Parts: sequence; structure tokens; C-alpha cells
Amino acid sequence: MPGALYDTLGRGYSDHRRPDPRLAARIKAALGGARTVVNVGAGTGSYEPASREVVAVEPSEVMVRQRPRGSAPVVRASAEGLPFRDGAFDAALAILTIHHWSDWRRGLAELRRVARERVVLFTWDPDGPLFWLVREYFPEIPLADRLAFPSPEAMAEVLGPLTVHPVPVPADCTDGFLGAYWRRPAAYLDVGVRGAISGLARMPEPGERLARLATDLADGTWMRRHGDLLALEELDIGYRLVVAGNPADPPV
Repeated sequence: MPGALYDTLGRGYSDHRRPDPRLAARIKAALGGARTVVNVGAGTGSYEPASREVVAVEPSEVMVRQRPRGSAPVVRASAEGLPFRDGAFDAALAILTIHHWSDWRRGLAELRRVARERVVLFTWDPDGPLFWLVREYFPEIPLADRLAFPSPEAMAEVLGPLTVHPVPVPADCTDGFLGAYWRRPAAYLDVGVRGAISGLARMPEPGERLARLATDLADGTWMRRHGDLLALEELDIGYRLVVAGNPADPPV
């Protein structure tokens, strides 16, 4: 279950998963005029808008303990069973969490149930572009993620009509999720960085792949293959904002 997973993987999470202001601006825009927000799978509280009334839902005690002083109140629960009445909030928010749910359809139905106006998800599109780390060193990660992350089309079957906004990842992204270091390859050799990325932290015996990456960085192989990335300020590697609900607010 997600709580048990992050009770193990979540230690030190807040050191490497700091909200990126550019992503925060996109998420804030996607919330539109919502005044009350439930943040499901809230973790350490990244991207909870200070200007809204937020209630966080998080099953892991380790993650809850890392939330900053003064952050939104937390309810210990899971996405599949939100302990709120129908339409309790203007909006429901879920950020890079759907792949940890035991039943994403039930979880999305719960978000839709408790949100009067809209549901906002920052997620990964299994049909989106891959980047070099998972293509060349850890191909099993996208194979597993394609089973865990529903496509926008599949989400629409539960949420109804939605809009999908590509979210290019900044080259200096401060939120250390899997794709955040696409222009900083040496970061993936850092055990602390990997420990804050569930797909890498759960990988059994990654040593050979990491050794190959270290060699490719040292002998120039990575640069020959991917040096063109160093000229880019952002890159689309499949991350998406999915918004279901009231289309009247300005676009993201």
C-alpha cells in the first residue's frame, strides 16, 4: 500500500523533492478559481497553494512528519476511500501519485465525487516521449509505469471530458522526480537523489546500470549521444496536467 511504501522510501524525501516554481504556477492556474482544495497523496505538501483553503490526504506517517510547520491539515487516508462528503471541495488535486494507488479508477471516482468544480492531476502519459535514462539504462521502469499510469483517454472514462496540457520539465527543475535530471545525468548516481524517486528506489540491484552510466559519463559516451540536450532549457518527456471539470476558467 502507498503508506507502507513511503514509510520506507520517504525518508529524506523533502531534501530532494522541493516544489519547482514553474510547475507550481501551472498547477495554480489549473486550479482556476477554486477556493477549497483537497490534495490527495499530498506527501510533504509540495504545490499546496497558500492562497487556498487546503486539506491534505496522505497515508504515510513518514511523509506527514516532513511537512513544513504551518502547512495544511492532514487526514490519514487513501485516494480510494476519501473520508469526505460529496462535493466537499471546489477542487481535488493529485500530484505524481496515481501510480501508487491500488485502484486508480476508484481513486479518480473518489476525487470526482468530492470535487464540486474540477479535478487536477499532474501525472505522466504512458504514451508520451521517453528520455535517455529509461530508454538506455532502466527500460523496465516505463514498462512498469505503463501498467500503473492510466492514459488521459482512460482517465476520461472515469472523470468525463478533460483537457490535457503538456508540462515540459525545466533543465534545472528543483522537484527531483524521475525526469527532473534529464540535463544533469550525474545526479542519478547520487543515492539520495535515487532514494526520492520511487521507480529507482525500488529497483533491485541497479549497480550494473549505474556503473555503465558512470562509465559513459567519464569516457564521453553520454555526451556524444546526448550532448545536444545541454542546449535546451526544457524538455517534454511525457509529464502532463490533466484537468477535468469547469472549462470556463483561463487555460493553463
